[in-house]
Parts: sequence; structure tokens; C-alpha cells
Amino acid sequence: MTAIPATKKKTTLGSWINQENVAGYMFSMPFIVGFLMFMVIPMGLSLFYSFCKYDIQNPPVWIGLENYIKIFTKDPTFIKTLKVTCYYALIGTPLKVVFALIVALILNHETKAVPLYRATYYLPSIIGGSVAVAILWRRMFESTGTINALLGKIFPFLQSYNWFSEGPAIWVLIILTVWQFGSSMLIFLSALKQIPRELYEASHVDGANTNQQFWRVTLPLLTPTIFFNLVQQTINSFLAFTQCKLITNGDPRKSTLFYTVYQYQKAFPAVGKSQMGYASALAWIMLVIISVVTALLFWSKSKWVYDD
Repeated sequence: MTAIPATKKKTTLGSWINQENVAGYMFSMPFIVGFLMFMVIPMGLSLFYSFCKYDIQNPPVWIGLENYIKIFTKDPTFIKTLKVTCYYALIGTPLKVVFALIVALILNHETKAVPLYRATYYLPSIIGGSVAVAILWRRMFESTGTINALLGKIFPFLQSYNWFSEGPAIWVLIILTVWQFGSSMLIFLSALKQIPRELYEASHVDGANTNQQFWRVTLPLLTPTIFFNLVQQTINSFLAFTQCKLITNGDPRKSTLFYTVYQYQKAFPAVGKSQMGYASALAWIMLVIISVVTALLFWSKSKWVYDD
């Protein structure tokens, strides 16, 4: 008895664009349009403008690699801002991740007040990047601000300390970013909840104390989460803007001038013509820098992240 071959159903354009597909396209259309209008097209224009002399008021003029050559050979401020931003990212990011991990370990207990504490500690991450908090932070660290008033009761010589001098000014911004540890803390908390309790029980039977359980059980299993927070916060640090712009504006003597603020000053100067083409070139250089740093972090992942 011979088998009857199955007839293949022809796929036509009409059958492919059915009612379900049309509904899916309609629901995803806001994202697609937004992605094209606010991401793809602006990035393409920015790349084009980076090879042009463009001041917004006049049509762009193609000049090739002149903007990039000028940045690397005739712009000492570029190197200065890059050093300041790297210092801010390399110091602030590890401190933020470590502080978030410590608080997450403290809050990893089942008590009635823990949900309230979690919400309280997460609040700075929501409002920390706002204009109001940046202005308040500046007020707190002024010579007659709250910080000097509190420290002056313990250390009288700090009653009128200038926190915005060339040395400690960058640390005012670093302390602000460390204070915004709430999002990383919640991610650590969710990771801690996923560690099987059987591992702690087995290690306790083997004679491990609390300190040994942290270093041998908790920390290795948290390394993927540490890696995620490290990558995310490093990128955020390189793109920091509001803190510098509103608190120090790069002063004194450009010792706190972030890369993004310098890019903004070139694109929208207070006096003179805009250098939007030059600013676009700065933006693409930062994209390359962030890509290289992220690639290095992923390269180091196999050496310290436990993925089993």
C-alpha cells in the first residue's frame, strides 16, 4: 500500500499578512517608529555631522576627518575631560557596586520592616539624577552648608571647608553617585533570594562559619550579578551629565569637567557659534571608548565570573 504524499500548503503574501500578524505589527509600531525616529535616524545624522563643519544655523559642510584630527592633536581639553571621566568611573563605579552589595546583604532578612527599608534605599536611585537633588547636593556641600555644619561640631577646622576646591570637588560628585545605589541593591537582593538554602545547610554541616559561607558560597554565586551591575554602572558613569553640569559645571579649572558636559558645551555654547559637528565627533569617540571598556569587561568575565 503506497502512502499518499502530503500536499504542501503554498505560502502567499495574503496568508502571511493575516489578521494576527497585522495586530502584532500595530502593537509594535510605536516602538518601531520611536526606535527609528529617536535612535537610528539621529545616530545616522550624528555620524554624518561628525565629518562636517556644522553650526546648526547653516547647512553642514563636508570636511572629512578634520574634526577627529583636531580632537586628538589640538584639543588638550579633550584629554583633560577624558581623564576626569575615567577617574570618576573607575572610582565611583566599584564603590557603588560594593556599597549596594553590603546593603543588600544587610537587608536579606525576612522581617516586617525590610520592605520599607528596601523602598527607602531605592528612593535615591529614582530622584538622584534630578535637577532638584543636584541643586540640593550643592547647597549641602557649600562652605555654610549642612555638611560643614555637622562635621564642624566634631572637627572644628571643617566648619568652613571648601568642598569645591580643585582636590575634593570630584569627590562631591563621586559621593553623589555612590548614594544612588538603590537599583544595584535591588538586583543583588533578587540574586541573593535565588541562592539555594541547601548550599548553606551543606556548608554548615561541613563546618563552615558565616564568613566562610560568604566567600565560598555567596560571593561566587553572585559574580554574574556583580558583572551585570559593573557593566551597567560603568556605562552610566561614562555618560554622567546632570551632576557635573548643575553642581560644579566643570570648575575649578576643569578638574570636574565630565566628557558629556564638554560635548554639550561644544554643541550649545553660552557665547559664540555652535560646533555641532565637532560635538558629534566627540560623541562617536565616546561610543568607541565605552565599547572598548565593555569589551574588556566581557573579556575578563571568564576569569572571575562563575557561570555554572
